[in-house]
Amino acid sequence: MKSCLPPDPNPIKPSLSLPPGACDAHCHVFGPAAVFPYAADRSYTPPDAPYSGLRGLHDFLGLQRGVIVQASCHGTDNTAMLDGLKRGEGRYRGVAIVDASITDAELAEMDRHGVRGVRFNFVAHLGGAPDLDVFDKVLDRIQALNWHVVLHLDAQDIVQYADVIDRIEVPFVIDHMGRVRAEDGLDQEPFQRLLGLMRDPRAWVKICGPERVSAGKRPFHDAESFARALLDVAPDRVLWGTDWPHPNISKDMPNDGELVELLGRVCGDEATLRKVLVENPQRLYGFESGR
Repeated sequence: MKSCLPPDPNPIKPSLSLPPGACDAHCHVFGPAAVFPYAADRSYTPPDAPYSGLRGLHDFLGLQRGVIVQASCHGTDNTAMLDGLKRGEGRYRGVAIVDASITDAELAEMDRHGVRGVRFNFVAHLGGAPDLDVFDKVLDRIQALNWHVVLHLDAQDIVQYADVIDRIEVPFVIDHMGRVRAEDGLDQEPFQRLLGLMRDPRAWVKICGPERVSAGKRPFHDAESFARALLDVAPDRVLWGTDWPHPNISKDMPNDGELVELLGRVCGDEATLRKVLVENPQRLYGFESGR
């Protein structure tokens, strides 16, 4: 079982001043394992990255809101994520991983605590595509809650599962720019398919994870053109996140302060930055205005 590297313990202080209500729309909490054990069938073991560490990073970077996304190392046990939502007292929203055994009462309880979506992994090294019958049934059930689905895909999955994506009726969010490969260029079929998807009003995308797109080392400048292209197509449905604590990074561990600086270069102006960090996540996740 693979062990993950810890995040960079020394993020730089960004020179970029973030707008009030700025949101990290993709981050995780892991453990601590002594309190919130990892799933027995996990494909990787992360270092503990508890809620206190996430909140401290957000305070340091100037991020007032966040979305805690359940990761596969905790499986369908969403306890650590839900603990973060409760301790955040409205500062955080959540995205859960569930299976067919989830009850309507459990979904409603998650909703009360701030969960706003479910996530399905299609990524090969995390186990590959889910049971599509379960996928369809869960999506039918979350419609009444006005939740969305987060799709964690490898680039080729955007092509392979085009029919599955096309039949989704709830809003859907593509993680990490579809994990396209920068060395394959902007004209590669998966990225062109992703740009096409983003013309659909159901579709959202996170322009995070540049280290997963880049062919090089930090600060991952070769990922910027992909983020800008997505922002040009659907500026009202683009989100951003740190992806802290960056699980499964085998090349160059990002610096979270540098990731904020990269976002500033991609957005280019304060109005666009506010749209990505405040207005778009507020609309999708239902954050209270002014909080």
